Amino acid sequence: MSAPLPLAHAHYANVSGYVLFTAISLIALSLFAYTIVRRAIPLLKAQADPRFNRAGERLWVAFRCWLLQWKHPRYRWAGLLHVIIFAGFLSLSLRSTELVMSGVFDAVSLERHLGEWFAVGYGVLKDYAATAALIAVVLAAVRRFFFRPARYEPRPGDAHHHMAEALTVLGFIAALMISESVFGASTYRLSGGEAPATYSLASGVSHLLGALGPGRLESIRQYSFLAHEITFFGFLCFLPFAKHFHVLTSLLNIYFSRLDRGTVKPVRWNVPESDLDKLPSLGVRYLSDFTWKHLLDFYSCADCGRCSDNCPANAAGRRLSPRFLTIQARDYIFARYTIFGKPVPDMALVGNVYSADEIWSCTTCGACEEECPMQIEYIDKIVDMRRALVEDGEVPSTLKKPMKALESRGNPFGKLEKKRADWAKVNDGEASLDVKVLSGTTAAKTLFFVDSVGAYDDRIQRVTRTAARLLSETGENFGILGAAEKDSGHDVRRFGEESLFQVLRESNTEAILASGVERIVTGDPHAFNALRHDYRGLPPVEHLSQYLARQVRTEKLQLVGTPEATVVTYHDPCYLGRHNQIYDEPREVLDAIPGIKRVEMQRCRDRSFCCGGGGLMLFYEAQEKERMGVLRVKMAAEAGANTIVTACPFCLINIEDAIKVAGMEGNMRAMDLTEFVSLHLPVRYLPEETAAIAGPLVTTAVH
Repeated sequence: MSAPLPLAHAHYANVSGYVLFTAISLIALSLFAYTIVRRAIPLLKAQADPRFNRAGERLWVAFRCWLLQWKHPRYRWAGLLHVIIFAGFLSLSLRSTELVMSGVFDAVSLERHLGEWFAVGYGVLKDYAATAALIAVVLAAVRRFFFRPARYEPRPGDAHHHMAEALTVLGFIAALMISESVFGASTYRLSGGEAPATYSLASGVSHLLGALGPGRLESIRQYSFLAHEITFFGFLCFLPFAKHFHVLTSLLNIYFSRLDRGTVKPVRWNVPESDLDKLPSLGVRYLSDFTWKHLLDFYSCADCGRCSDNCPANAAGRRLSPRFLTIQARDYIFARYTIFGKPVPDMALVGNVYSADEIWSCTTCGACEEECPMQIEYIDKIVDMRRALVEDGEVPSTLKKPMKALESRGNPFGKLEKKRADWAKVNDGEASLDVKVLSGTTAAKTLFFVDSVGAYDDRIQRVTRTAARLLSETGENFGILGAAEKDSGHDVRRFGEESLFQVLRESNTEAILASGVERIVTGDPHAFNALRHDYRGLPPVEHLSQYLARQVRTEKLQLVGTPEATVVTYHDPCYLGRHNQIYDEPREVLDAIPGIKRVEMQRCRDRSFCCGGGGLMLFYEAQEKERMGVLRVKMAAEAGANTIVTACPFCLINIEDAIKVAGMEGNMRAMDLTEFVSLHLPVRYLPEETAAIAGPLVTTAVH
């Protein structure tokens, strides 16, 4: 055993270690700092975004999603490999810092500064972490090269493959793990002390070095340290130039992520809504119109493809791919703000970086945001770019008519306001239905907010009548606004017509507050989301599925089975599930029905697949290979269901139509949750109408 030579005193081609490592450190850190400053310029020129509040909640999100890598295991094997590599990288960070500093300062050591007990425990941890990380890196490289998932592939005509970059980064990480282990093993062989952890990479290297003399060991030790220095600083300077920039930005991006679901950012955070007409323009046309957080999103994308893999628009063959929305923007930032020289002139995003078809193809279902491990936000960016398109009059032709109708009549169907309560008129053979229209002389405790589709669509009018009868059946004192009700404006806002949304919101708010109701119930998840998140100062709002679940729990609603064999699957509407986290209540109601077998589709709950027909999307004619609704119906068939129950009128319309397109009529039916419940009441409940609603699978009514 001999004392190792201090690294700063070693010589490399007649250059002292102190000079060499000081030069490497200063040059690399200067290059890195310069690059980061250049990368920060776009963020400093971007719009404001108040993300410095609610520190406790943000720390919790960062702890779960960054430190614990909470979302990564949703893709089992890829997630496991990433967690191992991340843990190894994080565990070695302290060791790498120690090594970098020891090349310049003689007295740096964990044992000296943090105590022997810490140094010993950490030594074992980092040895096993380096070993596990190296194994994971090798498996990730094999997977990337030989078993590459489809979500990694570039889009036809695009060059964003990133294979070489991914393998380069894996090579950097492997080199860090190997060089550190070789350095540790050679140091142990020279000086003794604590042996490397048993069965670790360092332990294996130590056995290989066992027969070497002190001179050879010292050379291996010094050059493995040099290799670690070059790899460490090379990796550091490489990161800001590619997709692995997320290694540096992910913690900040996750910490500053949006905390409130179901919301849409205002046109400008620092401009009151009353002053929007003073802005030179609305929405996002140029890169600088984005907020700094949204630009940080572009830097933080890991290009894992999970967003596009879960995007229903992408699955249906539309042009939209959330992955490429981010990659294209990052490439544009890098091209515009080069590392050297002045920024090149900005250009309009839509038409140059994106196509209008990409922007209009999004259903705002939120599947991409739910899946993203980096907490990247897509919906706000889409809405912001739509705002600019709307202001410029660049709206798809199929959306112009419903938008104009909303402006003139308060509903996208262009129907007369005075007919808004006509859904309550019963047909021949139906039981009578008495629904109060709230006014100055007529009051109620609960407002049933119907919204446009429930008031005017022929099919959904039957759902609305069924819902009203259920409210009466449970003894609810409720009423409606009638002609005073306007469209909730949920999709008006998400389609970029902010001014029209504000007019609709103001009218509805005034009518709701004037009615004097104590709470609101609605059967439309879009209206529910708007009233809950986009409006202010209203009474509490509840979705009908929540209301029914509460009635079942308190036994105000008694349900019975049917003699037929019903295998039901529940389709989670996007704006009830992902955006408002209401998953259990509808299932609770279904499970309260005796004899019903409930199965889950492969994509359910927070991974539910959008039907493609939400809100104004019913009017948008997108170019796609296969309709989203058809894909969803096929998923239900694969699960073994013969009945699809949902709790959204738009989902019902789209899924019923998809059943016809898929040729599954007679084998599959779709029903609203209220309709399905109505079929399972003990007595006196609409046998003619509910049998007609249920379709050919229902052959026996329950009395």
